Amino acid sequence: MPVPNHEVTSHEAILIVDFGSQVTQLIARRLREAGVYCEIHPFSKASDELTRLKPKGIILSGGPASVLDKNAPQIDKRLLETNVPILGICYGQQALCVALGGKVEADHHAEFGRAEITPNKACALYDDVWELGSEHQVWMSHGDRVTTLPKGFEVVATSSGAPFAFIENKEKQIWAVQFHPEVHHTPDGAKLLSNFVHKICGCTGDWTMATYKQQAIDKIREQVGDGKVICGLSGGVDSSVAALLLHEAIGDNLTCILVDHGLMRQNEAKDVVEMFKKHYNLKLVHVDAVDLFINALEGESDPETKRKPIGRLFIETFEAEANKLGGANFLAQGTLYPDVIESVSVSGGPSATIKSHHNVGGLPERMNMELVEPLRELFKDEVRALGHELGLPDSFIGRHPFPGPGLAIRLPGGVTRDKLEILRKADVIYLDEIRKAGLYDRIWQAFAVLLPVQTVGVMGDNRTYEFVCALRAVTSVDGMTADFYPYDMEFLGKAATRIINEVRGINRVVYDVTSKPPGTIEWE
Repeated sequence: MPVPNHEVTSHEAILIVDFGSQVTQLIARRLREAGVYCEIHPFSKASDELTRLKPKGIILSGGPASVLDKNAPQIDKRLLETNVPILGICYGQQALCVALGGKVEADHHAEFGRAEITPNKACALYDDVWELGSEHQVWMSHGDRVTTLPKGFEVVATSSGAPFAFIENKEKQIWAVQFHPEVHHTPDGAKLLSNFVHKICGCTGDWTMATYKQQAIDKIREQVGDGKVICGLSGGVDSSVAALLLHEAIGDNLTCILVDHGLMRQNEAKDVVEMFKKHYNLKLVHVDAVDLFINALEGESDPETKRKPIGRLFIETFEAEANKLGGANFLAQGTLYPDVIESVSVSGGPSATIKSHHNVGGLPERMNMELVEPLRELFKDEVRALGHELGLPDSFIGRHPFPGPGLAIRLPGGVTRDKLEILRKADVIYLDEIRKAGLYDRIWQAFAVLLPVQTVGVMGDNRTYEFVCALRAVTSVDGMTADFYPYDMEFLGKAATRIINEVRGINRVVYDVTSKPPGTIEWE
């Protein structure tokens, strides 16, 4: 995983060692919520971060592998020699036990889902959280289990399927649990993690947006100096917060570029230009690149083939505009920490393609520009908190996120100008109904999708053969996980009726009720 843009973090830090669990990111979220800075790094590279990060504690994540596999991920011995507290979670517990001389076996009683754990001995990790002898709900997800503890460890809590569900070695400052404290279904999990970072690791909780803002400004000035920066401004929260932060740091050395690629929501480009020119004293260039992008995408149906040209054309457009401005030394973009996490696969699997439209790995050498990514360490909700620190109004900060590839990924199947216009009209009606119902701020993201399916319908006395429109609405905090919003049928009926009556080309509307695990919550 790429590291942030600076060499040494100025915050108290926790190192999270990623063994590939789909909920590793939630560990980071719980720590950030507790006011503690942390970074996630793959198990194969985590030890390389010790000098830079100087962690006050280490957390070993869960993972999909079995420690009994021949090529199972292992703990680097350097992590065990740091003399800082260590917490192993699920696979992290099993890997710890194997590394320290314990034993893990398969084919025992597996536990998946809710379980009850009973603490039977006082432990600093659940001090003031759990009472001895009482049962507490946790979330389990394991087939293998520890059967022999390493020397110096003792059991402090058990479950029916894991007699060594919670173990500790106070002398070596190592704690390990078989369950997942980071997930919502372990109700007291956030408190357990807070105890680890505050009471055990001694973190004071210096991770606040007020301090981050000033430190980020200082880092931008250090990186940029007197150089010229161009910033891609889409009007979304991420790029807007990045632009305002950069403007505070370097003033007129920043030029923002809004690329109208024809994949934006209705009137989006016009509204963004008006807002920033009216309320903020930023240099802003509006580029009409609709034909360039649509010609490159027209007829293309493969989602990954859509994303890559969009990223390439963005870069080429920025490059051309920089040349018109007399050149630039830096390109700024609103990369977030989830973009970084999701662009690096622990196991070399498909997760590396999730954010392929971002230039997380760097820019083409020919551009001779360096990336500036002032939000690279932040989750989505933290960006909004930073927006408040920068004085952005609540109405803007609460805007639903809009992906870089825009409507192209909300148009499964081939891209055409006509289908984009149909989708735009349906989307604006859907959002209008959400606002009228007072639901906009309850929903994290809502959008319409034009499916690559046409169905036969009857409208009045005429038979129609038109597209199906899917409506999506999810609740989320940080964009890492999402669940569908539970609309009532009256709302759905009203929104669907308006779309069918007012948008020529759609004769059927459906609602998407799928949830999403950690990862992208876009349609494709």
